[in-house]
Amino acid sequence: MKKSLPNVQLFLRPGVVELSWGHPDLALLPVDGMRQATQLALERDGTAALSYGAEQGPGCLIEQMCARLGCLEGTEPPPEQMMITGGTSQALDILCTLLTQPGDVVLVESPTYHLALRVLRDHDLALMPVPTDDGGLRVDALEEILAALQHQGRQARLLYMVPTFSNPTGATLATERRAALLALAQRTGLLVLEDDVYHELWYDAPPPPPLYSLSPGGPVVRLGSFSKVLAPGLRLGWMLAAPEIIRRCTGSGMLDSGGGVNHFTAHVVAAFVELGLLDRQVEMLRAAYRQRRDVLLDALAHHLPEECRWAHPGGGFFVWLRLPRGVDSAALLPAAEAKGVSYVPGARFCADGGGERYCRLAFTLVSPEDMVEGARRLGAALRNHPPAGCH
Repeated sequence: MKKSLPNVQLFLRPGVVELSWGHPDLALLPVDGMRQATQLALERDGTAALSYGAEQGPGCLIEQMCARLGCLEGTEPPPEQMMITGGTSQALDILCTLLTQPGDVVLVESPTYHLALRVLRDHDLALMPVPTDDGGLRVDALEEILAALQHQGRQARLLYMVPTFSNPTGATLATERRAALLALAQRTGLLVLEDDVYHELWYDAPPPPPLYSLSPGGPVVRLGSFSKVLAPGLRLGWMLAAPEIIRRCTGSGMLDSGGGVNHFTAHVVAAFVELGLLDRQVEMLRAAYRQRRDVLLDALAHHLPEECRWAHPGGGFFVWLRLPRGVDSAALLPAAEAKGVSYVPGARFCADGGGERYCRLAFTLVSPEDMVEGARRLGAALRNHPPAGCH
């Protein structure tokens, strides 16, 4: 019998509460709205939506997104600073291809998004961690690292970070740190890659302005995505950068050969935005994920040992959990999965080791009821897992 191929990246195991996947609940994906938007895009744009697209992306979506960001953030970026991308991962990959050479030093938050580390490693870059705390990236530590590199005759090419509702910690870089970081980047020539995919998914109060909007056209490239606020299967995102960086990216051989990425999808998303459906979708997701976050936090407080600690994320997808002293999250994982709950061990988010005492819990995929059960199972696994020593 021929083995069927998988249809989706998501793999859910029967009987396991999957707190590891940073995915949206499939029931929250806007199938009807996408159907309406697709019909509008085909009726209005027709063959223009089905042909090779402009390297920068279709003007209809660029104009919609620039106007929308202007309404949301008070400053409308000029179209020449925006490019439509195949999601944040594709944007990160093309930036590494065009702006770095193997062996270049690239700074990364520690901890940071573990799959971005994989993209960066694909380019044989020398990854150097910058420590964080509850307030996000430590700018004082970054300044020390840059000074040490200069003393060695070396220079960091890029800094990759998730400054707003970080993956994995949920932390948000404070406004005063943002100003200090931008001043340091200007002074040292450091280019900051701002992975900003969670910016609209706030649950208590809006976050500080994006780094890019504080220094438009300056030393920041802002990466946005429709994966978190609309649907990941679109494989669509956007980039804001100085015009010379946009020109370099749109002049790449890949785009010269194939045109703009996901051109038809971009027309559909433009129609989705025009119909007012994206704003409604974001509001619905905020309400749903706020409830799930609160349910998970309450369940952790009820079921986990007192030694466990976690922050209260103001947005995003994740809770960053610190386990009791002496418990390694990777060593605990088999026992947790035997109890029927899974997570991502913290060491995967650290470029140079560390994070063994932490794990990332995602609260967007599973139902509130399942999250309560998952917290109960995790607590049971912890109570049955003897500490292996201090970390």
